[in-house]
Amino acid sequence: MFDSIREDIASVFDRDPAARTTWEVVTCYPGFHALRIHRIANWLWHMNLRWLGRLVSHLGRFLTGIEIHPGATIGRRFFIDHGMGVVIGETAEIGDDVTLYHGVTLGGTSWNKGKRHPTLGNRVVIGAGAKVLGPIVVGEGAKIGSNAVVVKDVPPGASAIGIPARVIVEDQDRSREEKAAKLGFSAYAITAKAADDPIAKALQGLLDHSMEQDHRLEQLQREIAALKARRDNDLAVVERFDSARSQVESDK
Repeated sequence: MFDSIREDIASVFDRDPAARTTWEVVTCYPGFHALRIHRIANWLWHMNLRWLGRLVSHLGRFLTGIEIHPGATIGRRFFIDHGMGVVIGETAEIGDDVTLYHGVTLGGTSWNKGKRHPTLGNRVVIGAGAKVLGPIVVGEGAKIGSNAVVVKDVPPGASAIGIPARVIVEDQDRSREEKAAKLGFSAYAITAKAADDPIAKALQGLLDHSMEQDHRLEQLQREIAALKARRDNDLAVVERFDSARSQVESDK
C-alpha cells in the first residue's frame, strides 16, 4: 500500500510543475485524495460490501468534487489535475500513467447493464471538459483535446478533437500542426471539420496560405537550382570549346 502511495505522489511531481513538496501533495491535492479514497471504495466493492463502497465513494465526492464509482478499475500512477467535476463511471477501465484534467467525464450512453463506459489504455491524456462516452477504447498514448466529445474508438498514439471528436489523420491537418509549431503556437483543435468558429476558420486560412507560400518557395528554389546547374554546365561547355579553339590556333 505504501509503495502505491509513493507512486501516486511521484506521479503528481512528474506531471504538475506547481507541486512543491510531498506534504503539499498529501494535504492539498484533491486528485490524490480522490484516488486514495477510491482505492478503499473499490476494495469494499470487490469484497461485496457494495453499499459501504458507495458510501465511501460518496464521501470522496463530497470532499473532493470528484466522482469515481467504486466499481471503476484504475491502474497505477493515475493523476487527476485540479479535478473538480471529474466523473468516472462504474465499468470504466483506466490503464497506467493516465492523466485527466478537470471536468472530464468517462460516461455511458445506455441504461443497459454491462460494459457501458470507456476503456483507456496506458499513458492516455484527456483535456479539460472532454467527454468520453460509451464502451469505446482509447488506445495507448492517445490524447483527447479539451471539450471534445468522443463516442468512437481512438487508435493508439492518435489525437482526437472536436464535437463529435474525430481523429487527426489527414495530411493537411498534420501539416497545419507542424506549421503552427514553427510559428510558435499550437493549432491543436484547428481542423477543416471544426466548429464554425470564424477565428478558427481565419487561422485555418492563414495556415493554409502560409503552407501554399512555402510550397511555392520550395518549388522556386528547386527551379533556380536547376537553372544554376544548367548554367554551370553551359559555362563548362563554353570553356572547353574556347580551350579547344585556342589549342587549334596555337597548333597553326
